[in-house]
Amino acid sequence: MAIVETLLARLPHPVRALLVKHRELLKFAVVGGVCFVVTNAVNYALKLTVLNRNPVTALILAVIVATIVSYVLNREWSFRDRGGRERPHEAALFFLVSGIGVVLNAMPLWVSRYVFNLAVPHVTLFTQEVADFCSGIIIGTLVAMVFRWWAFKKWVFPDAEARVRPLHVVNTDDEQAA
Repeated sequence: MAIVETLLARLPHPVRALLVKHRELLKFAVVGGVCFVVTNAVNYALKLTVLNRNPVTALILAVIVATIVSYVLNREWSFRDRGGRERPHEAALFFLVSGIGVVLNAMPLWVSRYVFNLAVPHVTLFTQEVADFCSGIIIGTLVAMVFRWWAFKKWVFPDAEARVRPLHVVNTDDEQAA
């Protein structure tokens, strides 16, 4: 039995039913969590080294790297039963939607830095970093995530059960009769 099935079996029935009912959303959230970690790791690696004067660029590059990871994980796990499009068309739509998501993710940080001037020398370095984290990582990620969930289901992977593979059952009675 798989780890997930073992965990689900130990939960009370109402909770288990709710989780099973929304399994696609939960998988999407897990992929989002993985990509959140990837985004933060790449963002801070760039922001604290080569792009320390360009935080919006660092965030955009980090989100692009996480988007590539997201495509693979979403296609092969979160939405593995959904589809309805040829793979190149699906990938193009995924990256178009994700490109819009990158803009939505970066906008709160851009507003924080360049409209509200929450950057050194106008504020302390600590205030700048807290504002960057809250606006770019928290608010931007949430806005982009809601948009992506809606757009992926609407346009990228529109048909539920489009890629469901039939289960091949071997009937031992037929084999013994032959």
